[in-house]
Amino acid sequence: PADAEPTALQPTRTMATASSPAAASSSAADATTRQPTACIVIGMAGSGKTTLMQRLNADLHEAKAPYYLVNLDPAVLETPFGANIDVRDTVNYREVMKQYQLGPNGGILTALNFFATRFEQVLTLIEKRRADHVARGDPLRYVLLDTPGQIEIFTWSASGQIITESLASAMPTCVVYVVDTPRCLTLTLALTLTLTL
Repeated sequence: PADAEPTALQPTRTMATASSPAAASSSAADATTRQPTACIVIGMAGSGKTTLMQRLNADLHEAKAPYYLVNLDPAVLETPFGANIDVRDTVNYREVMKQYQLGPNGGILTALNFFATRFEQVLTLIEKRRADHVARGDPLRYVLLDTPGQIEIFTWSASGQIITESLASAMPTCVVYVVDTPRCLTLTLALTLTLTL
């Protein structure tokens, strides 16, 4: 009946559908203001961070989903993916080791610290890429960041905090923690890994 109370199945107003003009203008507005999601990939050395990045690169490329790759590991010799921004293009970690008389971990930490002081430039480049994609009608969806193999260099350092907080203030950000599955064969090992987080 016309005078019946509305129920959950009877909306009181017309909702915009995907094909309606209201939905189309709303989705166009969302595409121009939507920020990409930043995914910071962390994990212990050898856990598969770079392999995951390579797979994400391949899968997103195949899906034609716009994304941006950032390598934050100054000591990696090669990456199996083409990074849009690579810390190695800015800071030479071996030169940092030599100049400051540091070991490998100290060199990585100091190189990442130098890079973090210029991270606003990284955010500017990401925003420019996002704007380019929006102008083409194909908004940037993801920003993927590969971190150094020594997890403590990123998670417990000022540079890691600066990078994480800068990303989180500019766009939705998540951390992808990669665990070496053979280490989780027993409940004790899995709980040990969980408790150390």
